[in-house]
Amino acid sequence: MFNGYEDNLIQWIKSWLNEDVGAGDITTATTVPQGHSSCAVIHAKQDGILAGLPVAELVFRTVHPDLKFQPIAQEGQKLHKGDIIAEVEGSTHHLLTGERLALNLLQRMSGIATRTREYVDAIQDLPVRLVDTRKTTPGHRMLEKYAVRVGGGHNHRFGLYDAVMIKDNHIKAAGGITEAVNSARHQIPHTMTIEVETESIEQVQEALTVGADIIMLDNMSPERMQEAVHMIREQAPHVKIEASGNVSLNTIYNLAATGVDIISVGRLTYSFENLDISLDLGAKKGE
Repeated sequence: MFNGYEDNLIQWIKSWLNEDVGAGDITTATTVPQGHSSCAVIHAKQDGILAGLPVAELVFRTVHPDLKFQPIAQEGQKLHKGDIIAEVEGSTHHLLTGERLALNLLQRMSGIATRTREYVDAIQDLPVRLVDTRKTTPGHRMLEKYAVRVGGGHNHRFGLYDAVMIKDNHIKAAGGITEAVNSARHQIPHTMTIEVETESIEQVQEALTVGADIIMLDNMSPERMQEAVHMIREQAPHVKIEASGNVSLNTIYNLAATGVDIISVGRLTYSFENLDISLDLGAKKGE
């Protein structure tokens, strides 16, 4: 699920737990008897898409392997207010130690998946792919991009290292689109693609002439974007076309209708609301 990064995730969870717990949970230690155990229920307090269930389980198992985590809902499921997501049983001390981190991650990831699903649904009848961006929370990119996939979206490049994307500042520093593309082409493997960000029809033409593999149409009106799409399809039908820049739920359908292949939306991971999810302890199981 996390492409071999589970060991990294466990280390991050340990670090996040240390940030929260520090020398110990003083409230639980001074109010809950040693040996007390409980069954906790995690439930949704509003409608949305569930994402992060395996991560929440990993948090509790990292706190203590004896905690029993039983999923009730499924990853990617449409939740309704009141739905039971999971049950966790074991030491009350351990349950309360992991509660906040598990909920923080579950709420955040579910919020991203919910926002993503809204965008996916808005363009579901058009042949276009919704992708995220690198506008993620430092240290949480893997989880946030995973949540986008759970919500029905797709991932753009993961970092600076896995694709060439020539943006406005690269163009300025290199001396132009042609100079930037040629310089990159001579230094990258033949299997790697080059994407160029364009802001005008003139830049689109230059990117086509120099042989860009993907052309991004940045902050263009739907009318100008449609003109650019027509130009690209006529001259180089194999070139992928991406729309980007200030995309919202109100504008995405009109942008998708221009015929682009891809729409990238930063709002998926930087402008969303956490899904309201809660954990409640049940009856005392014993001491």
